[in-house]
Amino acid sequence: ASFLLLCFRTSLGILLIFALLLQPPLTQLSIITQPNIVLLMADDLGIGDVGCYGNDTIRTPNIDRLAKEGVKLTQHIAAAPLCTPSRAAFLTGRYPLRSGMDAINNYRVIFWNGGSGGLPPNETTFAKILQQQGYRTGLIGKWHLGVNCESRDDHCHHPLNHGFDYFYGMPFTLVSDCQTTETPEMDRAFRRKLWLSTQMIGLITLTAALGRITGLISVRWKTLTCLAGFSLLFFLSWFSSYGFVRYWNCIMMRNNEVTEQPMVTDRTTSLILRESISFIERNKHKPFLLFLSFLHSHTPLLTTEKFLGRSSHGLYGDNVEEMDWMVGQVLDVIDKEGLENTTLVYFASDHGGWLERQEGKRQLGGWNGIYKGGKAMGGWEGGIRVPGIFRWPGVLPAGTVIDEPTSLMDIYPTVVHLAGGVLPQDRIIDGRDLLPLLRGTAEHSEHEFLFHYCGVHLHAVRWHQKDSGAIWKAHYTTPVFHPPGAGACYDRGFCPCFGEGVTHHDPPLLFDLSRDPSEAKPLSPDNEPLFDTVIRKIGGAREEHHRTLTPVPEQLSLYNAVWKPWLQPCCGTFPFCWCDKEDDN
Repeated sequence: ASFLLLCFRTSLGILLIFALLLQPPLTQLSIITQPNIVLLMADDLGIGDVGCYGNDTIRTPNIDRLAKEGVKLTQHIAAAPLCTPSRAAFLTGRYPLRSGMDAINNYRVIFWNGGSGGLPPNETTFAKILQQQGYRTGLIGKWHLGVNCESRDDHCHHPLNHGFDYFYGMPFTLVSDCQTTETPEMDRAFRRKLWLSTQMIGLITLTAALGRITGLISVRWKTLTCLAGFSLLFFLSWFSSYGFVRYWNCIMMRNNEVTEQPMVTDRTTSLILRESISFIERNKHKPFLLFLSFLHSHTPLLTTEKFLGRSSHGLYGDNVEEMDWMVGQVLDVIDKEGLENTTLVYFASDHGGWLERQEGKRQLGGWNGIYKGGKAMGGWEGGIRVPGIFRWPGVLPAGTVIDEPTSLMDIYPTVVHLAGGVLPQDRIIDGRDLLPLLRGTAEHSEHEFLFHYCGVHLHAVRWHQKDSGAIWKAHYTTPVFHPPGAGACYDRGFCPCFGEGVTHHDPPLLFDLSRDPSEAKPLSPDNEPLFDTVIRKIGGAREEHHRTLTPVPEQLSLYNAVWKPWLQPCCGTFPFCWCDKEDDN
């Protein structure tokens, strides 16, 4: 018996030694030991603006390097075609209308730092879960998901209330109003109407006063005084907000403190890069999440002198090339600190390029390659198909290309899983864990259907028919392009989601993206035998999806959208808001 026991122990020891020898290397183990996570998100970058996605005139060697050393997704889809709703979906893993972050009106993004709408405090971002898992979490750059709810200092929508330990950047978004040399951009058409109305009221008041003085009009001075007072109040009611956009919206914050009001745009890029590198260096000995949310390549295209005139695509191309250089600087510090094998790096854009953004003959928006449409268009591919690249040496196979439908919402469950966290069980999470697909252990994306919204209006539905490889897409509503056939709404500056600027289709327009990615040739019962079957299948999925939606407060309602002086972040005594604490430092 003792001999048998000795043999058993010897065999067990040999097996344990073999098990240890056959263990995977450290990079494989890092899947379950909380890798660092660096998320890089461009603003308004078109999929056609990047070298590894087919652009051969704008130089993006660092983004291309990520694709060469990692995994490139060719069908990576934003949940919305505009900044605010897309970023809400990215951070929560949920379609934006589930959190009230998509609009029923034409105010489809957060419009003011002094508005009351924003990402609701009861939403759980992936940053909050990673924070609970022991990660040091930081957001550098653009937020655009609101600041306050009821008072100037409640910061209910602020990044620090949504799981980020550290924030440096713009609580709003770049607009041309941030640069005094540029033509004002914010609500340009509405502002023109307000100016015209003010001039008309002023002209009526002046005419009445002259008529009273000359005796041509019989009107009491009391009436004239009331009319003049109304004219002044009307002017102040809108000019107090729109006349000071640069002071109200173009600000920089560090955590809850305003550091620049207005921001000094000449140094913004260098400060954002410095803060990003500093965050990595400060937290290199613990797991960290860095969300670097670039201000590039949104107008007014802040570009340092070093990059001006370098590209063959004017200021826009210069701006993209500078952003690529910033990506390279972040990758260099990751490599320098020896973190490359324990860091997952992800690069994407929040939505497609802005085709209509022009000043005279200058094209200031991006290019979406072969895909129809662009920013603000919820259905067409050009508005929602974006770059999507992952790098994790030793874990993700280098040089891999995946042509499966994926979503920006998928980042949520992916990073939560890597951090060892648990997805919220009290709400629907629309994203899917990408790790099996990225590592090659799964052949297909878990998404069978993806729903494409424009505001709260469902414009299109995508069906991935996995057994055949077909990717069907049905458009229920499409924008009316102007001029006809131009591929964009150049008369409006943005394509609308509803009203007379759209066309409703019954039966819906149907495309097979696997054969026609440009959505150039709609199918019909005459040329597609499966037409009726596909439309019924997608229609059923649409109805089932609608049953999962529940009413929530509208964060982008007209009331929440308007500027409220008592909510305006201010580094002085309101309304005397001015400071430059970076210069003081």
